[in-house]
Amino acid sequence: MRHISNQALVVLLIAWLAIPTSITAQVSKSPVAPDYARLEKILGDAYESFKDETYGSPADYIPELGNVNPELFGISIVTVDGKVFNVGDVEHTFSIQSISKVFTLAMVMEQMGQEAILEKLGAEPTGLPFNSVTAIEQQATRVGNPLVNAGAIATTSLLEGPSEKAKWKSILDFYSACASAELTIMNDVYKSEAATNGRNQAIARLLNSYGVMYNDPEKAVDLYTRQCSIGISSEQLAAMGATLAAGGINPFTGDRVIKQDNIPQLLSVMLSCGMYDYSGTWSYLTGLPAKSGVGGGIVAIVPGKGAIAAFSPRVDAAGNSVRAQKAIAYISQQLDINIFDPQSVGVE
Repeated sequence: MRHISNQALVVLLIAWLAIPTSITAQVSKSPVAPDYARLEKILGDAYESFKDETYGSPADYIPELGNVNPELFGISIVTVDGKVFNVGDVEHTFSIQSISKVFTLAMVMEQMGQEAILEKLGAEPTGLPFNSVTAIEQQATRVGNPLVNAGAIATTSLLEGPSEKAKWKSILDFYSACASAELTIMNDVYKSEAATNGRNQAIARLLNSYGVMYNDPEKAVDLYTRQCSIGISSEQLAAMGATLAAGGINPFTGDRVIKQDNIPQLLSVMLSCGMYDYSGTWSYLTGLPAKSGVGGGIVAIVPGKGAIAAFSPRVDAAGNSVRAQKAIAYISQQLDINIFDPQSVGVE
């Protein structure tokens, strides 16, 4: 393996993000940030370029999501050394939805190990919509991967705990530890989603008929619905992403939340499956592991540097926020951050 020189390490440390004067941030300069003025222009341009984008619509198949103001738009960046940069509606709380799948997967991986994930869940993109029933019939593992609904419900059914109440508490505690904030459920979203999740219930029963549900289907769907209804802001979401970027260590508390050995596997699944059947194009455009949710959030991970999170309620046919994906893609391209680019990751 080729060693990185001290000079290259210094370049790596100064090669990422900077604080603009017009954007909320901590005062001290981040060692993983480049020129402040440069980031001010990039983030400002991203926000201004896409704030008037009207393509897509809120995911109103969950009625409560249809009530969210579609004009909301926020972008947050958190670095691995705990610097925070915000622009727009970054304090607005939205439901985490499918982004939760990554973190429940992390919990199960902690409990059962990496090999169990491939054995019981798989890691192959389905090439079909995230709530596809057809994919269950076509995939050898039936669930496909942990980031589509079938795989996520099966993942949740694997969670260990003496009771459903204890499992739910463990989810809230784990997510909060990643976000460095006390997260709570959005009850209106939960009730709305629970009243309209017949398709997920059908998916769970079909999985159960194939022997790939590991708990009572109704209980698994309810726990999954609860985790999707957890409220989060774009800043908190960026903190959760930065925990992944920092090898499983929360950048604010310094606590290890996820085993470092599990991070590459989590990011791998995010890259191949995190943006549903748009994942290949997303990887082509950005080279960043990411996960979206129909609540309007997207988080993208820059390993070793930090995370970019964006939120806006209008989603496209794949379920990805239109403004959020455009803003993150623009920022990644302008900052030349791409895990497949040797210069981006600091290799000589």
